[in-house]
Amino acid sequence: MKYFDFTLPTPAENLACDEALLDLGEGGMQGEILRFWEPNGPFIVVGYANEVAREVNLPACKSQGIPVLRRCSGGGTVVQGAGCLNYSLILNIGGREGAGGQDQGTDKTAPSTASIASTNSYVMQRHRAAIEALVKKPVRVAGHTDLTIGNLKFSGNAQRRLRHALIFHGTFLLQFDLTAIEQLLPLPSKQPDYRQNRGHADFLTNLNLDSAAVKSALRKIWGAEAALENVPADAIRELAANKYSTDDWNFKF
Repeated sequence: MKYFDFTLPTPAENLACDEALLDLGEGGMQGEILRFWEPNGPFIVVGYANEVAREVNLPACKSQGIPVLRRCSGGGTVVQGAGCLNYSLILNIGGREGAGGQDQGTDKTAPSTASIASTNSYVMQRHRAAIEALVKKPVRVAGHTDLTIGNLKFSGNAQRRLRHALIFHGTFLLQFDLTAIEQLLPLPSKQPDYRQNRGHADFLTNLNLDSAAVKSALRKIWGAEAALENVPADAIRELAANKYSTDDWNFKF
């Protein structure tokens, strides 16, 4: 697996990068990839099917000059900013040929990424174990793709699948200003049972870990050793300009 640890200047470019890397995976050009990026300033990211007016406090975002963008995967709406660590996994669908890491299997019939549910379980259990080793306390998978300590969430995740490759990406709250979420997002229209209608401040927590430690742990479990070569810069620029920077995309629902 290749790794790519790089944050682009704008939210649109960072979201575009994820889609461009997925397209690389679909074409079999670079193999599997683990990417990291850490935003500098605040912005909102809605899931592909989210209705912006329902999931986002638009007057608050407008008054504070906080942009709202849409990603290419499902899941709920999140606030991004300093203190968040984002990762993106580009994985082969159906098997883990040449994946490295702990399994290093080449069985294309392996169910690890054959379906949405098996992919969720496969990735989340790996990440659960990696973070549990860092925090030295129990970590569990809650809902479909949340990671929690106790009943407090510190990571949310989503995936998008093409024919041959998928992207599984998410955020770890490390040292994020959680009060910003209360100001910018109402309670989500859909929530996992374990949330029990709790407000953001009573539902979320920071890991209070250094990002380097989390990145090292994830690189180890995925066997991400070689740096990504031939970054698709042209595709990123095109997607950022013509898709992720446009109201037609970001406010389509």
